[in-house]
Amino acid sequence: MRLSGRRVLLRPLVPGDFAQWSDVRIRSASWLTRWEPARPPGVPDVTTNRSAFAARCRARDRERQLGTGFGFGIFAEDRFCGEINVNGVQRGPFQSAYVGYWVDEACAGRGYCPEAVVVLARHCFEELALHRLQIAIIPRNVASRRVVEKLCLRDEGVALRYLEINGTWEDHIRYAITAEEWQDRRDELLEAWVLPTP
Repeated sequence: MRLSGRRVLLRPLVPGDFAQWSDVRIRSASWLTRWEPARPPGVPDVTTNRSAFAARCRARDRERQLGTGFGFGIFAEDRFCGEINVNGVQRGPFQSAYVGYWVDEACAGRGYCPEAVVVLARHCFEELALHRLQIAIIPRNVASRRVVEKLCLRDEGVALRYLEINGTWEDHIRYAITAEEWQDRRDELLEAWVLPTP
């Protein structure tokens, strides 16, 4: 599964991506880990353990086969730049999922994440037939908030103590877009972020 934008390519990570992935995660550790759940005690460090990374890739493959999650590496300029994932896909009357993303500190500010979000939204709404996508961000995470602000996604307010991040239950601002909003804004978003420039 490969999803293309104007500059980014989204594809599932494979064990052969370990060296690039590990380099980015180690180099950008202080930039990234303050916004992520802490690694549970006794769990191998996926950033330095090739076997743990391969197991992570297999877990993502299973999620994709079950339709419960879709994980992608973000590649731009022929290099790995970050990840974007669709998690917690729920069907039935909900037809909803959560989106999370991160980017290499060296690639931040280049617009790769907003482009990746639009590419992924098109896939989720038009191929997976989801009705709603939600992105939850810690209020002080200015860089991640800039992504959704550039896309003018709807702010649904603050969810108190929403996720455990590094041992602390953190508030998160919830942003969302529905299939109806995607239909209304599709051409505008694709023209701004995905389609080739004239």
